[in-house]
Amino acid sequence: MEERYHRQALFKPIGNSGQQLINQKHVLILGCGALGTASAEGLVRAGIGKLIIIDRDYVELTNLQRQQLFNEQDYLHQTPKAIAAKSKLKAINSDVTIHAHVMDATNITLEPLLKGVDLIVDATDNFDTRLMLNDLAQKNHIPWIYGSCVGSTGMSFTILPKETPCLQCILDAAPISGATCDSVGIIYPTVQMVVAHQLTEALKILVEDKGSLRSNLVTFDLWNNQYQTIKMDRAKKKSCPSCGDNPSYTYLNYESQTKTEILCGRNTVQIRNKRHVSIEQLANRLLSIGQVKKNDFLVSVAFQSYRVVFFQDGRTLIHGTNSIETAKKIYYQLTG
Repeated sequence: MEERYHRQALFKPIGNSGQQLINQKHVLILGCGALGTASAEGLVRAGIGKLIIIDRDYVELTNLQRQQLFNEQDYLHQTPKAIAAKSKLKAINSDVTIHAHVMDATNITLEPLLKGVDLIVDATDNFDTRLMLNDLAQKNHIPWIYGSCVGSTGMSFTILPKETPCLQCILDAAPISGATCDSVGIIYPTVQMVVAHQLTEALKILVEDKGSLRSNLVTFDLWNNQYQTIKMDRAKKKSCPSCGDNPSYTYLNYESQTKTEILCGRNTVQIRNKRHVSIEQLANRLLSIGQVKKNDFLVSVAFQSYRVVFFQDGRTLIHGTNSIETAKKIYYQLTG
């Protein structure tokens, strides 16, 4: 088995001792889309000891362009992403213990799975889940690596509880666009660039080389040849509800969670979020999706066979379905 990882162990910052550490470590990946499948494959090839992968969705045709563990058979059989990923990963490295969970990640379903986890890799597609994950990681003192990509742009940041700014601090200091792959598209190299940053940071954490970790937020635009690192030291706030002196873990509270309900007799699901939206910004972003209508109070868009209406007060109506899961999927596809 030493021969399998020989080239990796030859890399001096890892070495044989680092390889042994990797073989003993436990990583959780939240999300099994583009970032999640690539990160999972990289960790499995690197010889991670135990891997948990979580995703609520199944494989669709549009996934095959960038989600590298899936094939046409997975799409034809509508295989859950976590299950399809596990099958491919076990074929790559049968020595790795892999647990696949087909589920909606909430603070209630996710927290029991964090026991013994050494690192969390973010591969989610929305900030509701990321902010919940941020609170859970701070509460349980688990490092995690944020990553996101859309179009030809991406970013990544490594979060160490009690040491670095958390995601909430970063969002307060440098608001991030809510553009999604469904609204502006994505090219495959963008995914690989984010994964390269996330996986490299993951290996540093797994071999316990904290001194080599990147302390800056990295952002890039491959198409426009832009690359930037932004210092985030001053972003950390003592008053932060997630990583501050007196954390309240706001996004683990019921009041802060996104609420859903089926509207009786209307073939409509309502989603309620505490965050108010900018009608103008949302309307401009949705123009590439379909026909957009707006006034001072709401913006609506035709998306596939659904009509989606966003209200300024944070409510959203998804007309054309009585399925909460379908409604949430559409909501996150459009809002990020």
